[in-house]
Amino acid sequence: MPQHPKEILQEFWGYPEFRNSQEEIINAVLDGRDVMALLPTGGGKSLCYQVPALAKDGICIVVSPLIALINNQVDALKKRGIKALALTGGISFEEVNNLLDNCLYGKYKFLYLSPERLQQELVQNRIRQMDVNLIAIDEAHCISQWGNDFRPAYLDCIILRELAPSAPVIALTATATEVVVQDMMSNLKFEAPLLIKDSFSRDNISFSVCWEEDKRYRLKQLCSETKTSIIIYVRSRRMTQEVANFLHQQGFKVTLFHGGIPKKEKKERLNNWLQNKIQVMVATNAFGMGIDKPDVGLVVHYQIPDSMENYFQEAGRAGRDGSPAKAVLITNKADEIQVRNQFLSVLPDIAFVKLLYNKLNNYFQISFGEGTEETFQLPFNAFCSTYKLNPITTYNGLRILDQNSVIALSESFSRRTSIRFICTKNSIFNYLDLHPKQAPIIQTILRTYGGIFDFDTKINTLLISKKTNSSEKYVISILEQLKKDDLIEYHAQHSDLEISFLVPREDDRTINIFAKKITQLQKIKTDNIESIISFIKNDSICRNKQLLAYFGEKGSENCGKCDVCLRPKNLNGDIIRIIKQEILPLLKSGPQNSRAIIETLIYKEVNIILALQELLEEGTIKINAVNQYEINKV
Repeated sequence: MPQHPKEILQEFWGYPEFRNSQEEIINAVLDGRDVMALLPTGGGKSLCYQVPALAKDGICIVVSPLIALINNQVDALKKRGIKALALTGGISFEEVNNLLDNCLYGKYKFLYLSPERLQQELVQNRIRQMDVNLIAIDEAHCISQWGNDFRPAYLDCIILRELAPSAPVIALTATATEVVVQDMMSNLKFEAPLLIKDSFSRDNISFSVCWEEDKRYRLKQLCSETKTSIIIYVRSRRMTQEVANFLHQQGFKVTLFHGGIPKKEKKERLNNWLQNKIQVMVATNAFGMGIDKPDVGLVVHYQIPDSMENYFQEAGRAGRDGSPAKAVLITNKADEIQVRNQFLSVLPDIAFVKLLYNKLNNYFQISFGEGTEETFQLPFNAFCSTYKLNPITTYNGLRILDQNSVIALSESFSRRTSIRFICTKNSIFNYLDLHPKQAPIIQTILRTYGGIFDFDTKINTLLISKKTNSSEKYVISILEQLKKDDLIEYHAQHSDLEISFLVPREDDRTINIFAKKITQLQKIKTDNIESIISFIKNDSICRNKQLLAYFGEKGSENCGKCDVCLRPKNLNGDIIRIIKQEILPLLKSGPQNSRAIIETLIYKEVNIILALQELLEEGTIKINAVNQYEINKV
């Protein structure tokens, strides 16, 4: 096997030269230095640890957060004739044992594992016996509590320092602010590391924000203009179905992807998209990490993401082949309200965490000053109902208690029930005639949840039981019967949450130890939302400049192709005033959407949109429940 990095690069990847800072990073690793590498999406991060690992004797341990990402990396290495294996979920103890034997005696070069797998004693003991030449922490921002995707299990990566003390560590990420960078290096105990940060600028991507009340019209237009692959990001599983159904009706080859799809089906959908059998992938943020498709010509954010980091990483999946590409965020005023409600209204503050901890102890009758190592089953819905707690805020509060080692929260918790009626409404009426006792349950479900004939719909079985004055167990039995009778598709996981109390009960004093951290985290979550909203609203500074400034790059030039740069610079204010004066009579005759207004007036679309925005800001007009403009009579 060749020992020189460039020879390895040429032999296995077919590239004659490294890009940007790759060579400097690789040389530092070969010199035994720790490295913190911040490279943009598509910047070739994996080569920065794969090449030096191949240049040295021994095996490289790679920690990665997603099974899909791990499998993609291992498959890619195997195709190049490089021996690599992964410890993923669903593997028996005996198989894990055999795979670890292969690492010790089979001349494997890479062992990929999740941070959770790293916690196993068997895995730790075997790593101690391995000749580890490098430790690579991929998606390293997951180790920072200030990052956009903090995973407490990532904090355990530090044990690799103890298991392989002579191996250098390389941490890699595509998105991190200065605070997150410092936290990553501190958590990994870096000493005198090489810190490399390549420019995050993606010159071939035009970033745009499109204000549009008729978002579906704009989405259809963008997809029609794009001949290559497309990714559309939304924030919920249901929205993936709605958008995919709409595009399918418009004649596009489209599929959808989210965390609830079975593994086999996920793989099939991904392969169809990768092989260009499908053009459009509608997905939640569960999709994309580690997916290296070069010809994505358009990435659309159909809803506002929860942070600049997530937005930039997802948008950066466009144009990896260097060809011109677009990243478009379609939004409207209602989206801002929705994103604040979804992410900010459910953040637990100190008072709530104290209340939650108190109720947990009372629920399990733990006395003050006492502790226990016993694991308790917590019926989550019933607990929230008993104390009238918001379920989402409560779960977020439990995660805070878990992250600060007050409790241990089971990762297997899932209390999700989803159904979809697969019969006609007439069939239901006939069924109710034959089964009158089930009528209250079925009718309540139909009245409570819209779209239940079209989509898999999450339902709250406890809520249904309360509305019908019956037990939750009875509601579940009815659902199971409806499934047997082929009236519904029914997916349920009824495993309750498991928690263990790790410290003696001291009520407020227990929480006061990390109260400052709760406040800081709350501020960071709030700042994340405010940053992305500020980016969306800022139509005076080049989009590319705004993005780079957020990640600490100053002095960049205007990109010349975003919506801000392409907007007419010396727009005559008189034109906007005239357009406003023509819009008002149209709306006095009745509400209209933006599409109808644009088709009626003779002015450029961008100018009409500006006039509508000004009228909204002035309070002269408003948007109604069906996304139409109307005169504000208040």
